[in-house]
Amino acid sequence: MKSHNYFVYITTNPKKTVLYIGMTNDLPRRLDEHTLNSGSPITFAGRYHCFNLLYFERFAQVAHAIDREKELKKWSRSKKEALIKRINPEWKFLNDEIKED
Repeated sequence: MKSHNYFVYITTNPKKTVLYIGMTNDLPRRLDEHTLNSGSPITFAGRYHCFNLLYFERFAQVAHAIDREKELKKWSRSKKEALIKRINPEWKFLNDEIKED
């Protein structure tokens, strides 16, 4: 049986003032898309330049990833910040680390 990877992720803009939550089956590709769309008024992530990865979770089943994405989107900003700080206390941009895998 083939193993699947689905990711729920949080990106931010360069000044770390806006958070974007998304879900994908190819995290490096999706981060590249966010970078290419930076500044585009068509999407939220583009409009606010949210292409810097702060946090991600991996799931084997798409339904679990979708449920988690919906859950996180309902959270307050402070709760999202606490989640990020547990894994990434310095709020380092993780884009390069993901692309190396």
